[in-house]
Amino acid sequence: MADRPRQPKPDDRSDNVEKLQDMVQNTIENIEESHKTMKDDDLDGKDREAVKEKNERREEAIKGMRAEMSDEARDH
Repeated sequence: MADRPRQPKPDDRSDNVEKLQDMVQNTIENIEESHKTMKDDDLDGKDREAVKEKNERREEAIKGMRAEMSDEARDH
């Protein structure tokens, strides 16, 4: 059996904005959930700081996703 070169899948970006919107919404929900976790009195300072840092990264990710959504909307 001869190896045939694989053809790359076509670049279908038709639903990128929708996928990005879903990702933003999921990330916002994760941030809201973490706020509930932060209210837990049993959470030690180290874990509390880790959650805070993760939320900062999530906020940055949201900014990036929104910028990408703007780019995608502009391209279509």
